[in-house]
Amino acid sequence: MKPDTVVFDLGGVLVDWNPRYLYGKLIPDKTEREKFLAEVCTHDWNVAQDAGRTIAEAVAEALSRHPDKGDLIRAFYDRFDEMLGGQIQGTVDILERLHAKGTPLYALTNWSAETFPIGRRRFPFLGLFRHITVSGELKLAKPDPAIYRHVLAAAGKPAQACVFIDDSPKNVDAARALGFHAVHFVDPENLGRKLADLGFL
Repeated sequence: MKPDTVVFDLGGVLVDWNPRYLYGKLIPDKTEREKFLAEVCTHDWNVAQDAGRTIAEAVAEALSRHPDKGDLIRAFYDRFDEMLGGQIQGTVDILERLHAKGTPLYALTNWSAETFPIGRRRFPFLGLFRHITVSGELKLAKPDPAIYRHVLAAAGKPAQACVFIDDSPKNVDAARALGFHAVHFVDPENLGRKLADLGFL
């Protein structure tokens, strides 16, 4: 089946998000900063919020492990907007071109329900999507197959009709296993070529 619909991940594809943008200000020493992000406010700790855990629960859990790091732990969500480096312009340009051509556009993001409104206010291009599936709202996160099926239900399309774009190889693999045309995002130029090969651009 020739795909006619495109599903975008947000973070790392359209949105430049990195906790180092904030913690570079709070912990100037790189070694100490990386130690904090590896042991205190870790990737897995953050993913739990993407999967539905509340920020209050997350902060309490981290404080129980590292009570001496209270100000740094609370900053993760109190100053969340400072981790958003901006939009990835090359990908936004592709999104706008697809929208201008009338391509059905959807988004599937691992993002906390409590912080996603910050993204909505910050990035007007999110209004180009017909539907955005936010993991924290569903309490499901990629690569759980159930969240991909939610997108398909929202789009009213089979997986074979959809291209899925993500910067995480495991999320790409999960989509491909369900029948999506899955593209591992490397950079906007590479994505543009792949979408052109599929007949979208």
